[in-house]
Amino acid sequence: MLGRILRAVRTPLTLLILLGLLCYGAYWGWTRVVADPLPAPQPSCVPQRVEKGKLSTNQVTVNVFNGGKVRGLAGDVANDLKDRGYKTAKVTDTQETITTTVIVGANVNNPEVKLVLSFFKKAKARADRRTDRSVDVLVGDKYSGFDKGAKTSISVAAKTVCLPPTAAPSGGA
Repeated sequence: MLGRILRAVRTPLTLLILLGLLCYGAYWGWTRVVADPLPAPQPSCVPQRVEKGKLSTNQVTVNVFNGGKVRGLAGDVANDLKDRGYKTAKVTDTQETITTTVIVGANVNNPEVKLVLSFFKKAKARADRRTDRSVDVLVGDKYSGFDKGAKTSISVAAKTVCLPPTAAPSGGA
């Protein structure tokens, strides 16, 4: 008797479940069709003119990360960099344990990496092939300090340098 009831209910129940799936699929599809389009992706870097063949600190975007146990070190370093004209995007901690200062950029020979590297005593450069051309400064417990006499510009052979969109001068490039 129970078997007969199950057989009699099985087909309408299956049809109801399939109808529910169909309705959910139609709803999901409709919401995707009428949804606002995704914003266009921001360019990873923007070619910017280099005035008088020199890349200056106000064109370079820097992220500062604390990889040591000294509290507030990243903030202090970021403030020193801001005082020299750099644009800071992020100031936070990193999960990577850092002892000496490490400068990370797309390529260790890029002018923005060399310029930032010149500001730190005993710092090492590391490349990670990033596309946005920002520069990360990783500081740790053996932070050797800031070179107060470092220059605020570096000579560049090209007339333009690809830099992050946030580094664009306020008057435009």
